[in-house]
Amino acid sequence: MLCAASAYAESPPMMTGGMLVDSGGMTLYTFDKDAVDSGKSQCNGPCAKLWPPALATAEAKQAGNFTVIKRDDGASQWAFKGKPVYTYADDKKAGDMSGDNFKGVWHVIK
Repeated sequence: MLCAASAYAESPPMMTGGMLVDSGGMTLYTFDKDAVDSGKSQCNGPCAKLWPPALATAEAKQAGNFTVIKRDDGASQWAFKGKPVYTYADDKKAGDMSGDNFKGVWHVIK
């Protein structure tokens, strides 16, 4: 089950201020354990509570570097250049990027 902080967006994320953000302006991250083009997220369960996936609506379509993958729970998630993208639960407002380099495996997409 995904946390309530997860937001659904039909349009893909966008670059703002030199980093990738969701439609609400929240910073997006990649996870080193996610393999490029695997079509699979390695962040599920408790991980997805701290790192909510950037969810896409069922109608969302591929656009440029953005694709949509299916999560283990069946939800759709945005991927950038083949890697699933996430927000960070401790980021409280647009532009926060407190999860950058968290445990050396989470990175802001610049």
